[in-house]
Amino acid sequence: MGSKKIYLIRHGQTEYNRIGIVQGSGVDTDLNETGRLQAEAFYQAYRHVEFKKIYTSALKRSIQSVEKFIASGIPHEKYAGLNEISWGKKDGQIITSDDDTFYKRIVASWRNGQVDQCIEGGESPLDVQKRQKPVLELILSREEEDCILICMHGRAMRILLASMMGCELSRMDEFAHNNLGLYVVDYKDNVFSLEKRNDLNHLGETLKT
Repeated sequence: MGSKKIYLIRHGQTEYNRIGIVQGSGVDTDLNETGRLQAEAFYQAYRHVEFKKIYTSALKRSIQSVEKFIASGIPHEKYAGLNEISWGKKDGQIITSDDDTFYKRIVASWRNGQVDQCIEGGESPLDVQKRQKPVLELILSREEEDCILICMHGRAMRILLASMMGCELSRMDEFAHNNLGLYVVDYKDNVFSLEKRNDLNHLGETLKT
């Protein structure tokens, strides 16, 4: 199996991010002005990298975050398997104090190893890991793509990184994320290693969210 360098980013800020509305796979929002500036800053910092392919979720906010790379001619594929976790009945709802308590309770259950738990109508981390697996296997099978860019979503990124690093899903919160934060992952001899972890240097102080 050949080696691969994976640049993995979370999408830029949306208005739902800014005002605290739950934003899972059932919500297909656009980047706001800050998100577009974050995307531009990332493009300017990394446009010199010779990406062989760009992979995104099927949601607009991930595609818009890398649209300048796509416009430059880099091949692009989108997969619903990379979508954010579904928050079920909470998707698109503003977070009340009761919702915040509920959210913290379910995240605590995941940390305690109950990764098959989900919000009503939504997905569990285990569900997301299962739908991510065939996409990751496809990406890894393409040995000619030795340098790629993946843009996706916060909770889904945590799940994917836990899978890559061979961690239990109960440890996924060890992988912090910010809008347009960057992980760089090296893959060689079937082993993943982290080169950068939620790097925000390309954003400067004014665009960190």
